[in-house]
Amino acid sequence: MKITNFIALTLVVIGALNWGLIGFFGYDVVTALFHENLFWIARTIFALVGLAGIWCLTFYHSVGQGAGRS
Repeated sequence: MKITNFIALTLVVIGALNWGLIGFFGYDVVTALFHENLFWIARTIFALVGLAGIWCLTFYHSVGQGAGRS
């Protein structure tokens, strides 16, 4: 299960960096790399990042378990 968490977290970081670039500079790296005929790859990456975000919601359970420990 740890590899799934690592992959999900990596995809979420990629998505966050891409959104940061869009917000600060108006530049979408994923779409720039995979445009026109390869746009389906960009859409696949966006979908995987979205699924990874949903998967990372489960991390809140782990964070909550350690909240009462010192």
